[in-house]
Amino acid sequence: MRDCPMSELPSIDQEDLIRRLSRDLADSYDEELEMEVEDRDHRPPGVAGITPEAGEQAYRRHYFSELFRLQAELVKLQDWVVAARQKVVILFEGRDAAGKGSAIKRITQRLNPRVCRVVALPAPNDRERTQWYFQRYSEHLPAAGEIVCFDRSWYNRAGVEHVMGFCTPEEYEEFFRSVPDFERMLVRSGISLIKYWFSITDEEQHVRFLGRIHDPLKQWKLSPMDLESRRRWEDYTRAKEVMLERSHIPEARWWVVQAVDKKRARLNCIHHLLQQFPYAEVEKSTVVLPERERHGDYSRHPVPPDMLVPEIY
Repeated sequence: MRDCPMSELPSIDQEDLIRRLSRDLADSYDEELEMEVEDRDHRPPGVAGITPEAGEQAYRRHYFSELFRLQAELVKLQDWVVAARQKVVILFEGRDAAGKGSAIKRITQRLNPRVCRVVALPAPNDRERTQWYFQRYSEHLPAAGEIVCFDRSWYNRAGVEHVMGFCTPEEYEEFFRSVPDFERMLVRSGISLIKYWFSITDEEQHVRFLGRIHDPLKQWKLSPMDLESRRRWEDYTRAKEVMLERSHIPEARWWVVQAVDKKRARLNCIHHLLQQFPYAEVEKSTVVLPERERHGDYSRHPVPPDMLVPEIY
């Protein structure tokens, strides 16, 4: 475990800090539970207005209940997108540790990866740096019947590239001249473009970074760039404010998700996303499982023992 003083942020009560770190750790394990738990008829009923402080178990039960309900609606949305041959692009932006990835995971968790895919591009290579800036993003845009979620997007230029000096002031200004036209062009071509900014506080990012430092399963998430972004919090704040002001257009407006509470942020984001489409449940033909053919002249060959994975569990 890496050394990191738990008192780095004096304004946070130590007991509160430990409680929040514990909740953050439990939340990461919930990711695995959510992949396994099925949406059954005996789900516990929701508890309106419940808060973490009022009862952690009731809070989590309500969260799971609502998550499964909304994910069922996302499946309906997916079916409608395919049937109506819609093209959907969803951008997820926000500070490091804002919860973008976990929200995307909940959105795509129950969907067909051939219909809904995630694009998370690495830093551009030498060749891509010489291309038209939007070129490497445009090749990932959807065809009819597809949903594409960008885990960070062309707004890298307005954020990290600008703050860290990876682009020139001229390239930065050209981006803001071009991006409204680029997005209007996407919308005119029939793409539904939705842009989310996940908003967290200075204090909450600090807590989440501590969680990553002290959790061996999350330490890989902390890059030198993440640590530098922590130091430059105010620079990123200014960059975000400029970005929202200069790229918030009627055709592709920004939506801000309050993300200090990760679970609430996911539910609110999914609920809002569903409201952006006039989707309806698509009728499907009844699925009948065919009888398996059996042939008397065939017998299954045994698997050689040296090919078997040892059954440790």
